[in-house]
Amino acid sequence: MIKGLFEAHLPVSNLESSIHFYKKLGLDMAYRDEETAFFWIEKGMSWLGLWEGKEVQTPYHPSLRHIAFRVEYEFMKQSLNWLKERNIEAVPFGTREKIDPFIRPYQGNASVYFKDPDGNSLEFMCSVPIPEHLRNHASCTLDEWEILIKDKVL
Repeated sequence: MIKGLFEAHLPVSNLESSIHFYKKLGLDMAYRDEETAFFWIEKGMSWLGLWEGKEVQTPYHPSLRHIAFRVEYEFMKQSLNWLKERNIEAVPFGTREKIDPFIRPYQGNASVYFKDPDGNSLEFMCSVPIPEHLRNHASCTLDEWEILIKDKVL
């Protein structure tokens, strides 16, 4: 029945500034009025709505102000450089100290985090095939994972 997610929304303090930022991410605008802008994530399939207003003062919590964009594994390997080229700073996730993309074997995915101008948490995320017997392996950076796979230590 459910085929995917069509829309998600984030609060912003300055719509013009946010439009500029989300265009740097390569998203195309689908619709705009005075206090909202919608960007296609996948044209005709999913979009992100930005709403200018006082709701942006709501304290950050991932259940309220977080979006994860699906990317390919090969892009994930270059994501820090891609963000840097656009003057977007990657940030550590949770209690992690490193900003590097990292693998969560127990979930079968990789992530790198950054924020928009209002502190909304954004994430690039991709699926990673993980052998069942490695699902409980500790999280590690993508570079560490690639070395482990290459050296067949896993």
